[in-house]
Amino acid sequence: MSDVKTVRIGCEHYARKCVFVAPCCKKFYKCRVCHDENETHVIDRKAVEHIKCSMCDLVQNVQNICEGCNVVFGKYFCEKCRLYDDEDKGQFHCDGCGLCRIGGRSNFFHCEKCGICLSNSLKGKHKCIEESSRRNCAVCLEDLHSSRSDAHIPPCGHLIHRACMEQCIQTGNYYCPTCAESLFDMKQAWKILDQEVANTPMPDEYKDYHVTILCRDCHQENKVLFHVIGLKCPKCGSYNTCRSGERYETTNVTPQIQRQMSDVVQEQWSEEAHGQGSDGAQGTRSDVV
Repeated sequence: MSDVKTVRIGCEHYARKCVFVAPCCKKFYKCRVCHDENETHVIDRKAVEHIKCSMCDLVQNVQNICEGCNVVFGKYFCEKCRLYDDEDKGQFHCDGCGLCRIGGRSNFFHCEKCGICLSNSLKGKHKCIEESSRRNCAVCLEDLHSSRSDAHIPPCGHLIHRACMEQCIQTGNYYCPTCAESLFDMKQAWKILDQEVANTPMPDEYKDYHVTILCRDCHQENKVLFHVIGLKCPKCGSYNTCRSGERYETTNVTPQIQRQMSDVVQEQWSEEAHGQGSDGAQGTRSDVV
């Protein structure tokens, strides 16, 4: 029994002392992730009825103590999800989500409108969107609700995988791929554009040329003076605008200015990623196991 305590038994995804009998293909797999990575179909793990002990090879009904050798299959066991895990990850089952998550039940609450578990720091501070997690990530198009990857909630409320968020930042895309609102508080970045506009006077033929813009942050339509660098919303100060009836961005900045804006946004993201955001409106949900 000493070997059982010291040697990790299971797969790269979970430590456990049993394997599933897949109800779909009747094959033995160490976990649902192993199954889905090797088959052309997806397992319904809640339909699993039989498991095999990894210690004595006895096939038996789903339970957490082996009928043959009395070994405990997992320190954490969820009968609803057919989940076994010998490693402490703060696992808990959420009936609202319909699955198990990690991070400690006391650190999260279930938002009924969003339909997902969120960090306590977001309680009363996030923008609710009906069943926001029951969608695919707008970047990678993978499911958000049951994803094992961490997700981020920008101010607009549209969930996005954290890794996908970082890709957006690295490529200079600071706007939500779903609604086009700014993913961050961009005030510092807009100051850089203010300075660039001030230092770049327009030719005489454009000094009194006005255009109508729609702000993608405050959703207000206004008439403003045209400038090649960008069109600033007079309502909220954002440069995240577009000409009315047109979808393209209005900013046209040099690589140097782009780098300055990127540095500002990277710093903002770093603060939010470490829970230091000024308004507390950003954060992550608990992971799926």
